[in-house]
Formats: sequence, C-alpha cells, structure tokens
Amino acid sequence: MPPHVSADRPAAQPPGRGPVDALITQTRRLKGDMDAVRQDTRSDAADPQGRWQRALCDLALHQLDDLDTHLAQLRDGPPPVPAAGTAPAAPVAARRESLLSRVGSAEWNLLTDEAVWSEELYGILGRDPTAPPLTLDELPALVLDEDRPKLTAMVTDCLIDARPIDGEFRVVRPDGEQRTVHMMGEPVLDAEGGTTSMWAVLRDVSQLRRSQHAVRESRDSLQRQRHLAQTEHRLAVEFQEAVLPPWRGSPRLPHQGPHSLDLAAHYLPAATTSRIGGDWYDALELADGQTLLSVGDLTGHGPTVTSTTAMLLGALRGMAMAGTHPAQLMSWLNQLLDATVQPALGSAVCCRYRPDSRTLMWAQAGHPVPLLFRDGTGRRLDAPQGVLLGATARAAYGQAEETLEEGDLLLLHTDGLAPADRLLGLAPRLDRARTAQECVRMVVEECGESERADDACVLVARVTR
Repeated sequence: MPPHVSADRPAAQPPGRGPVDALITQTRRLKGDMDAVRQDTRSDAADPQGRWQRALCDLALHQLDDLDTHLAQLRDGPPPVPAAGTAPAAPVAARRESLLSRVGSAEWNLLTDEAVWSEELYGILGRDPTAPPLTLDELPALVLDEDRPKLTAMVTDCLIDARPIDGEFRVVRPDGEQRTVHMMGEPVLDAEGGTTSMWAVLRDVSQLRRSQHAVRESRDSLQRQRHLAQTEHRLAVEFQEAVLPPWRGSPRLPHQGPHSLDLAAHYLPAATTSRIGGDWYDALELADGQTLLSVGDLTGHGPTVTSTTAMLLGALRGMAMAGTHPAQLMSWLNQLLDATVQPALGSAVCCRYRPDSRTLMWAQAGHPVPLLFRDGTGRRLDAPQGVLLGATARAAYGQAEETLEEGDLLLLHTDGLAPADRLLGLAPRLDRARTAQECVRMVVEECGESERADDACVLVARVTR
C-alpha cells in the first residue's frame, strides 16, 4: 500500500520565479520554432505524408501551449479568491475555450458528503455553476456507459487502498457534446489512516486526443499509400519485364546475312519517381525475313499503363507478322487504344526494314523521328503525317521510305531521352564505334544522368557490311 497522505499537510508553495521564467522562455522559443516548421510543411489535402507531418506539428504545438500555461500557473500560484459581490474579470463564456478553462479541480468530503468544484470544472462538464456539485455517487451519471467501470474502479482503489487516481474517461455534457477527461487525484487521510476525503484535478484532453487521433489516421493513411505504391511498383516492374524484349545488350536476329542489322537497346528509368512509365522498345524478325523496329511511349505511370503497353506491343507484333505495313499498323493501333476502357494517349514510331534492298519503311504517331547517322554526320528523317495514338478515332497516318547504306546507324528513342540536337552532336563519336552496343553505351553515358525527370528508351540499329 502506498504511504498515507496526511490531512494536515502544509500548503505547497510555488517554486522560485527565476527557474520557472527560464522554462517559460525556452518553451515559447520552442513554440516559435515549431510554428515555423509547421508553416513549411505541405498543406495539400491529397498528400498523406503532408497531412501526417502537419498533424504532428499541430499536436506538438498543442502540447507546448499546455506546457506554457501550466508553467505560468506554477510561477504565479493559485488565483486569488474574489471578494463577495465582486464581478469576475472575464465571463466564463469568454474563457471557455482557453487553456486554463480546460483544467478544473474538485474535493469530495466523505465525512460530510459535501463536494467542492472549481469554476473551471463546471465549464468542462457543462454544468450550471449555480447547481450543487455532484457527489462521487452521482458523478458516474455523466460518464459513458462503457467508461463507468473504469471510473468506479479508480475511485474504489483510491478510497479503499489509498491508491492515487490516474486515468481517463469520457463524459457527455448536457448539450450532448462528448469530452475526454483525464483525472488525477489522491485520498486525504486522518491520523489513524482512515480516508476522510478525496481531491482530484480533472483536465479536458479532448482536443489533445483529437490531435493524436489525427496523427494516427494520417500515419496509417501514409503507410497504406506507401504500401500501395510499393505494390504498384512491383506489379509495374513485372509487367515491364514481360513487355520489353528478354534480350539486353547486343541481340542477334536468328538469321544473319548481308545488310542485316546489328541491334542494341537500353531502358533508362526516371530518377524522380518510383513508378514505371509506359516507354517500350522492340525488335522482331518477321516471317518474310524483314525486321520490325519500334519504340513508343504511353502517358502515365504504373501497372495500368504497363498493361496497356503490353496490349499494344502484342497487337503490333501480331499485325506486323501478318504483313501489315507501318502506316496501316499505326491506324489500327490508334483504333485499339481509342477503344480501351482506360483512355490513354501514346506516341510511337514503327519501322520495317528489308535487308535485300536496304529499304526502311516507317510511320510515326506524334513521336520523335528516327535519327540517321552516316559518315560522321547525323540528320532527322523527314516525318510523315501522324498524330498521337488515342487522340482521335479516325486519324490518318502517312508512310515514308528511306534507303540505307552499309554502315548507316539508325537511332530510335522516346522523348524522355534527350533533345534531338544533343543526340545529333554525338555523330563523330558514334562513327568511330564498332558495334551497336558501343553506340548505346555512348548515348547512355551522354544522356543517362541520374536526375532524369522521365523514363526513356533508346534503340540502335546498324546496317552490317
């Protein structure tokens, strides 16, 4: 059993003003710093991390406000009792939401069955100040049914076993508003150790608990969003690995002959987002001995985009194997994308290379044109007509032809790689490269900076001698 508290204990004296004033100064300085941090936090309601950070700042400021006022009370001591008939300095209603009004006190005399409540406690519990205070037997009537056993157990332990009270319960005020109250108290014992009365300090912690609840909710929301983002990233990676060709580095087409293509490609992920975009590249030897080359990009990121990319790439391959030429192929891809459940826009370039005549037939849909490098110089191919895939249902697409020469290098890329002029500036270096893989490595070294804002693809095809 804890030591008994003497009923004739001397009144506590407030501590010296100097140390408490120093603590008040430190607290107010910390409040200013905390408020500055709060102002810097993002307030976008759609951003779970910003909501969580702001909720934490609000909770910290609330607790610092409490600490500031409690220290001021500790420094100044209890307020003087007003003389009879003297009007209070401020009406209770004006101070109802102040910090001091959230802390009240009470004492229950077990010998006389009398109770004394502070003015603040009346305000916390929403009671009429002219009404008599509730006794310990009457107090549970204000408490929610599920919290009454907790209050009864705390009071019983205090009165019978002289244990201090320290717990919370919820009350319903006469106006129907629910408040959360934190109660701390001790028994007052006589010389023989018998309990004569019980005193308590009751604090309205409703706002504090709401702030803590907001922190928990925003934290849980942030964790759910992060888990969802990780799941989406994993699914998008799996989709992309299924979409992009299984080869990396320098693939060799099954049948190599005069004027065939030496190929190499690379995917460059974005540095500013963990989500996978809709960029793709592909190279496929067709049944008639010709070679299909394509690169493209769908707007957006995540599993939905990569699954749509897989659909388009599968359709592109199937139509190309059936002998469809690039212009017609683009037209049908546009109709396919326009008919999808999830609206999307995309760009693409599709080439069909015929090795026996070194002829390149190609079409584009709002995409950067292929770059042709020859004898140490580079140029853009003249673009045929073509709008973005999915932009309009009955778009017409043109087709162009280009005759390549031995040693020519064709560079296809998505718009996230680099401006065309920057790539054309690599012509002297690319001319000295011996393989398509060396060319890709040069492009990546030049354009593969770590702070890339968007993902990108590059596909290099070199006409062998």
